[in-house]
Amino acid sequence: MEHHHEHNHTGRNLTFTVLLNLVITVGQFVGGFISGSLALISDALHNLSDVIAVVLAYVAHRVGLLPQTSKSSFGYKRAEILAAFINSLALIAVSVYLLFEAFERFRNPKEVGFGWMLALGFLGFLANTLSVFALHHDKQENLNIRAAYIHLIGDAMTSVAVMIGAVCIWLWNIYWIDPLVTVVISVYIFVHTVQVLKESVEILMQFAPSDIDQEQVVELLDNLDHIERVYHIHLWRLSDRSVHFEAHIVLSTDLPVSDTSRISEQIKQILMARFKITHVTLQFEYPQCPEPGNC
Repeated sequence: MEHHHEHNHTGRNLTFTVLLNLVITVGQFVGGFISGSLALISDALHNLSDVIAVVLAYVAHRVGLLPQTSKSSFGYKRAEILAAFINSLALIAVSVYLLFEAFERFRNPKEVGFGWMLALGFLGFLANTLSVFALHHDKQENLNIRAAYIHLIGDAMTSVAVMIGAVCIWLWNIYWIDPLVTVVISVYIFVHTVQVLKESVEILMQFAPSDIDQEQVVELLDNLDHIERVYHIHLWRLSDRSVHFEAHIVLSTDLPVSDTSRISEQIKQILMARFKITHVTLQFEYPQCPEPGNC
């Protein structure tokens, strides 16, 4: 019941964040075109990408709750990782586009209406700050929601940059500050999105978690009683919070099944405590001919 309540809470927060960012996105697009501010339009694009990101997060969050079936024996947890991957690619494309637009604006500077920039920059900062607080509790839920949370923090910061740019234009008529703010926003988006893209690709490709040393795992198991060696190892992440491990365990002595069950439970507890490995599959073996020539 508590787990179900947590998921409903997450869903409500994601819905609130979508509606709030959708309103500010429309306002910034309108204000950007009226004022001629590329920074405001870039902030609007960034907000729009976050609207899409949060929608993907919500849809993937709901899909991830679906039970496993005979066809999808692992369930649908990877829907969230796939959404994070798609969102990352979209954000990188947006950041590259904005860099090209900023370069063109540096070559051909335009007069910008600072009033719209200042007002909508502040509105964007306020909306994104509220969104950050809304998702703060759920940011560790999964990689997808964490990515949306990070992007919203970035949105709040870029709105501050837009306001600073508006003040510079107002006080000193420094119009090149508008494309400069756009460059700052674009670089911020790119740098923070590449890490999310890298992590989502690693999970989709079933790479071993970067914080787990496979040799340490093998060495730890090799030193347990009754274990001769460990081989045929597979270590991967099904999702950002589900780490799987499978291996063949060669026993040093011929043990009954009841004893191997106790060893299996011991291994599971050790791997969970030391490496946060949540799912362990083991196959026990004992060589029929321990000494060559005796069979």
